[in-house]
Amino acid sequence: MRGLPPVSGTRFDRKVMKMRKNNRESGELVYRQKRVNPLVELWNNKFLYLLAVPAILYTFIYGYMTLPYMVIAFEKFHYKTGIRSPFIGLDNFAAFFKSSWAWAVTRNTLIINFLFLIFGTVCAILIALLLNEVRNKRFLKITQSAMLFPFFISWVIVSYMLQGILGTESGLLNRIIQSMGGQRINFYSKPNYWYPILLILNIWKNAGYNSVIYLAAITGIDESIYEAAAIDGATRFKRIIYVTLPLLAPTICVLTLMSIGRIFYGDFGMMYAIVRDNSSLMPIAEVIDTYVFRVFKNTGNPSLSMAVGLYQSVIGFILVYTSNKVVHHFYPEGALF
Repeated sequence: MRGLPPVSGTRFDRKVMKMRKNNRESGELVYRQKRVNPLVELWNNKFLYLLAVPAILYTFIYGYMTLPYMVIAFEKFHYKTGIRSPFIGLDNFAAFFKSSWAWAVTRNTLIINFLFLIFGTVCAILIALLLNEVRNKRFLKITQSAMLFPFFISWVIVSYMLQGILGTESGLLNRIIQSMGGQRINFYSKPNYWYPILLILNIWKNAGYNSVIYLAAITGIDESIYEAAAIDGATRFKRIIYVTLPLLAPTICVLTLMSIGRIFYGDFGMMYAIVRDNSSLMPIAEVIDTYVFRVFKNTGNPSLSMAVGLYQSVIGFILVYTSNKVVHHFYPEGALF
């Protein structure tokens, strides 16, 4: 409940204190509850767990059954011998870090994902706050549908749409520039334009979808808190600042921590569809995932690809663990564990 206005003795203050007391009492009741038999829980909610079976199988097959194959990151892989190939230690890691691309792809992945994380989160929260203030239900439904639609468009389709906008000869933007007396710009050969372009594309495609989670968290806030704040004279803007955002903070922290765990993973579908094999853009748009794919495509050696993938996973785990420790120290309610 941090960030709530310290207005002692008001109706709003009494409402908040009552809510805190109820939360404390409910927490004690939950703590005193008898443990539930897992088999009984499974049987009572069998249809809900049945819906989760495909996701559980997918995670088990691709997330756990593939773990033994990480050993090839330390081997000189041969298709005949499989995971029993000759052990070469850290040679694959050394080959990656000695290459001219090691620092470039790491830098690009971090910069692009930090931009996506910061601006994407801010835009998603702003959209959720704006939609929460809309009172016209018909307009709200139309707006939500329009904002969700880009998420379901394939990056391949988006790449052709972008080509139609930025193309040198027939692109809409270049036609506008030329009609205003300017010179056509070959965007696909000028890397300095592409951080903003990629950021705009990511926000356009994902912000509406991500806002759904924040909007769901906002709608779960007790309406009586807003009523008490309004009675105490809080304007709509102050209710957002002092009620909505503080109560939304745990959700923001959890989702941000989960995003930090993926900060070393570039959006392969986006980067490969948009940039493709354009060597002019690779210095700023080649991320670790596309680099791993190109290495495997060009060399056919899965050991180096696995070594780079393991590097991604280890750094991602360290970042999540460290970030969670920091959040837990300053804001325990927003920590994952």
